[in-house]
Amino acid sequence: MDKKIFGKRLNLALKDKGITSERLSELCNLNATYVRQIEAGIKTPSLPVFVAICKELKVSPSYLLIGEFDDSVHEIDALLELCANASPSQVRMITAMIKGALDNVD
Repeated sequence: MDKKIFGKRLNLALKDKGITSERLSELCNLNATYVRQIEAGIKTPSLPVFVAICKELKVSPSYLLIGEFDDSVHEIDALLELCANASPSQVRMITAMIKGALDNVD
């Protein structure tokens, strides 16, 4: 994990949500200095801390890890987000369209 990129993405997510690193530390039950070090790209969060950050900021793990995976991960996240915001009938339609497309791919 690139600590600097992770920290920048964390900073963007904090700004987007209107949350300070101090508030995030409270929400995640972490030391504020530790959260600021993660945000500055000095420290790497443990897996439980990473999960807590994603949960509290309501961001997907791949959002914070951009640059760590190939683009297919981001495309899958985009599909999941579309489905999460769709009605049940829209989800059925999306599923049928994807199945149809996959059936016709060589």
